[in-house]
Amino acid sequence: MNYTFYTSFLNAMVIIAVFVFIALQYFKAGYGYLRTAKWGPSINNKLGWIIMELPVFVAMLWGFIYTKSYTNIAVSVMTAFMLIHYFQRSLIFPFLMKGKSKIPIAIVAMGAVFNLSNAYMQGGWLFHFAPQGHYTIEWLMTPQFIIGTIIFISGMVINLHSDYIIRNLRKPGDTRHYMPKGGMFKYVSSANYFGELTEWFGFAILTWSYPGAIFCLWTFANLAPRAGSLYKKYTEEFGEEFTKLKRKRIIPFIY
Repeated sequence: MNYTFYTSFLNAMVIIAVFVFIALQYFKAGYGYLRTAKWGPSINNKLGWIIMELPVFVAMLWGFIYTKSYTNIAVSVMTAFMLIHYFQRSLIFPFLMKGKSKIPIAIVAMGAVFNLSNAYMQGGWLFHFAPQGHYTIEWLMTPQFIIGTIIFISGMVINLHSDYIIRNLRKPGDTRHYMPKGGMFKYVSSANYFGELTEWFGFAILTWSYPGAIFCLWTFANLAPRAGSLYKKYTEEFGEEFTKLKRKRIIPFIY
C-alpha cells in the first residue's frame, strides 16, 4: 500500500463527509421509516442490509489474515471490535428484521462503497501504517484504550437494545407507526443511532487514530441528518404527544 495515496484518501474522506452532512440536510436517506419511491428501485430489506454491511466484514477479516496481523495481540483485539459489530450488522441484524419492507438499491450501493472505503481506512492503519511498535500489548493498558473500550461496549449495548425496542413496536399484522420508548429513547428520538455513534467515538479513542476519528465523523455526518429527519417525521405524525417528551435528536441533552 502507498502511504502518500493513503493519507490523501483520508483527507479526501474528511472533505466528502462535510459535503455528505450538508447534502443530507436536503435529501432524506430513503430507507426504513423515511423510505420513498424517489430513490428508485428497491430490493428486500434483509438482502439489502447483507449486501451493504458484509463487504467491510469480509475486507477487514481478509486483510487481518493476509497481513498476519493476528500475531499482534493489540491489533487483534481492536480488529475484533470491528468484526463483531459488522458480523452482527450483516449476518444477525438482517434476520431479526420483521415485515417485508424494502430498501433502495441506490442506498445499498452507496453504503457498500462507504463500507469498503472504511475497511481501507481502518485496515490500512491497523495492518499497515500504524508506526512500528505503536500497538504493543502494553497499549491494552493505556487510558485511551480502556476508556475507549468502555465507551465502545456501552454504545454497542445501547444500539442493540434500541434496535430491540424498535423491532417490537408492532405486533404481527399491525401496520401503524409508534413512537419508540424506553432505554435511551427517553433522551433521544434516535437512540439506535446514538448507540452507533457512541460505538465509533469509542473506537476512535481506543485506537487513538486519525482513521478512527474520520469514521466517527462519517457516522455523525450520515446519522445526524437522518435523526433530524426522523425527529421532524415524529413531530408531524404524533404532534404534542411527541414534542412534550422534549427529547433531543441523537445526542442526549445536546442535539
